[in-house]
Amino acid sequence: MAIKQKILIVDDDNNIAELISLYLMKECFETEIVNDGESALAKIPIFNPNLILLDIMLPGIDGYQVCREVRAKSSIPIIMLSAKGEVFDKVLGLELGADDYIEKPFESKEMVARVKAVLRRYRVEETPKVTDGEECVSYPDLIINKTNYSVTYYGKNIEMPPKELELLYHLASNPNRVYTREQLLDSIWSYDYIGDTRTVDVHIKRLREKISDHEKWRISTIWGKGYKFETNN
Repeated sequence: MAIKQKILIVDDDNNIAELISLYLMKECFETEIVNDGESALAKIPIFNPNLILLDIMLPGIDGYQVCREVRAKSSIPIIMLSAKGEVFDKVLGLELGADDYIEKPFESKEMVARVKAVLRRYRVEETPKVTDGEECVSYPDLIINKTNYSVTYYGKNIEMPPKELELLYHLASNPNRVYTREQLLDSIWSYDYIGDTRTVDVHIKRLREKISDHEKWRISTIWGKGYKFETNN
């Protein structure tokens, strides 16, 4: 029997949380519900979820702070849920490390589709196998391995959520090619992402915070166009 993937639902409205849980259980997910931020942080190491559905407006510790604390220790996928639909709120959530953002009220089918899409991107083999055909690109002081989802920078492993790694790998696999934000959204976010192209900007910013320009390569902004992984031969 296949092991069910586990979803932690964090929402102070228990009626909404129960409804979300019902839809997810119909899709064969295992769910757990907590109603505040402190309980969420306590439950994560016990329940060990594959994904967190996280409401922003929570009593005590809000969803933003929960996301920040989770990201300091883990790359567990996080989808934020909120009635706040302003661009600022979405960008803030993404900057803190959320992987997606769903506005309330939402259609159940869309919510389930988003959960499945994020989990697909985060599905990594428990015991990665190194083969002749592994997806790996390397540059001086930088190795990006998409087979085992690892990034080595100056000999040290860099913790990086899979979506950031996939963006970096995509750019580095095609050096000196300019990609528009729309092209990157289509390639990395392979489903119909309801958002705007600032999602790409946020993830590029996070990559640059972890990986600085090298004398042989850099992530370059092409103003009015998009981004490219630029190399010096």
